[in-house]
Amino acid sequence: MNGFVPRFGPQIVDPGKKAVRFTVPSFYHQPVRLLLRLGEQVKEIPMEEENRNIYSATVVGLGTDLYYKYALGEKGAFPDPYAHYLPEGVHGYAQVVDHDAFAWSDQGWPGLNLEEAIIYELHLGTFTEEGTFRAAAEKLDYLLELGVNTVEIMPVTQTPGRWNWGYDGVGLYSVNHNYGTPEDFKALVDRCHRKGLAVILDVVYNHIGPEGNYLPLFGPYFTDRYETPWGAAVNYDDGGCEIVRAMVLDNVRYWLELYHLDGLRLDAVHAIKDRSRRHILQEIAAAVRRVEKELQRKIAVIAETDENDVRVINPPEAGGYGMDAQWMDDFHHTVHTTLTGEKKGYYGDYPGIDGLEKVFKNYLYTGEYSKFWKKKRGTDGSKNPGKQFIVAIQTHDQVGNRGGGERLSHLVRRPHLKAAAGLLLVSPYIPMLFMGEEYAEERPFLFFTDFLDPELKKAVSEGRRKEFADFGWDRIPDPEDDETFYRSRLTPREQWKPYQHQIFAFYRDLIALRKNHPALKKPDREKLEIQVLRDRKLVTVRRRSEGGETVAALVNLGEEEVGTPPVKGSVIFNSEAKEYGGSGHPGFPTLVPGQFILIEE
Repeated sequence: MNGFVPRFGPQIVDPGKKAVRFTVPSFYHQPVRLLLRLGEQVKEIPMEEENRNIYSATVVGLGTDLYYKYALGEKGAFPDPYAHYLPEGVHGYAQVVDHDAFAWSDQGWPGLNLEEAIIYELHLGTFTEEGTFRAAAEKLDYLLELGVNTVEIMPVTQTPGRWNWGYDGVGLYSVNHNYGTPEDFKALVDRCHRKGLAVILDVVYNHIGPEGNYLPLFGPYFTDRYETPWGAAVNYDDGGCEIVRAMVLDNVRYWLELYHLDGLRLDAVHAIKDRSRRHILQEIAAAVRRVEKELQRKIAVIAETDENDVRVINPPEAGGYGMDAQWMDDFHHTVHTTLTGEKKGYYGDYPGIDGLEKVFKNYLYTGEYSKFWKKKRGTDGSKNPGKQFIVAIQTHDQVGNRGGGERLSHLVRRPHLKAAAGLLLVSPYIPMLFMGEEYAEERPFLFFTDFLDPELKKAVSEGRRKEFADFGWDRIPDPEDDETFYRSRLTPREQWKPYQHQIFAFYRDLIALRKNHPALKKPDREKLEIQVLRDRKLVTVRRRSEGGETVAALVNLGEEEVGTPPVKGSVIFNSEAKEYGGSGHPGFPTLVPGQFILIEE
């Protein structure tokens, strides 16, 4: 049996007697009634106040596969904000889930060794044609062939309509019925573990989606002290915040213990405002450490932040929040502007190749003034180890938040696409790929939603166009158009073009080197040297292992052929190899545009 029981929501307390206990907070409306849907009938059951503002009822003899809502005072039937499954969507009845019914086979799984992770970020609904947990489980051998060892799944909580990126979720505990059942999700995680893949789940604790959010009816879950770009701020430090903090901390344990996940990626933590004595991020990190100790497996908690603030990843004893790692967008933006020359929006803050040397050693912004943010930005991260930073050349945000959802493969020539991947995979950080980049996917990844409220549908469509006015993107696909979603699904492998198989081979072989070569496998900035010849757009990255093994990566990021620096050793990887779609140029005495070679010294 699962040891962890969330404080609120449904709980099967006696499977033999088919007893289910329902517990829910209600701060503003009394009495509270449980509404059970039994066939065509709805049975009302009064709930008792067991503690201040906390109501419960136990149902015996009606089975455990129950569908339910709550009535609050004189107000009608509402979905449970703590529901574990909403098979009818955000406005429908919740279904009780028996978490002991699934037979796990991952006993002895060691968890996530973040230091050696090569992460693959995916959106469940577009990763396969079917867009389900079961279909994703059938595609795991593909990921093993590629060589990644960690899967990061964008949010899977319930959202309105048929599809969504996941950041408009309204049920923190509910598995999105469009992807399948809770058992299907567990089966996916279990199968990942059997194949040696760790699983990180993207979770959202900075806001709740705009449609189907019934939390305000139940208690003080939001505050007007702060604002977020996506709606009301979650209440972590205002009156009644204890109930909110409990909800989030239980949710952390829920995913890690009941779904056996290996890590959580916390969305946009800079939008989590908390002036409490102990920040909620500190409490989340502490909760993860307790679960890790209890379960005897490695678990990681990762933060997304755009503030370049080491406080997020520093330990509590040093005044930090204790996250294991954070996304570092400066790496992406610097590589991107080096190759594309883009200067609109926040890309205007990035000097291209002039910033490349610094982002291999630190944030680019470590306290300098940002024209885009109109303030000083960042802290010094040079003393933090490379394993605390996750870097990418494409992510769901950086692709999907472009007007046309263009991938890097739409913006640069193939040799330079491979050069960018080379920089990523020899970096002294934890590398992350975004689904499709490994074969230069030609389809875009667009922003798509399927809200049910007509006014909200209209507002989202209009707001999307205004949001990116600074970038000069005139033609923004309507997020509410069905075709926007369909265009974003990955191309099935049998439909790839010949060059895409070559790009895949490039990624596969370079990932294998990253995983296995002593000089590359650990994210270590201490034994790193980098030289950037700006006028020639020539970069040399040298990595050394503790045992003294050394590799040098030479990269021509320009459009002209340049002389190869005098480096002694043997070439162990060449992006211009014919099997990778290259010309066969050896890399000596010159490097052709976009060429990336690895030399073992």
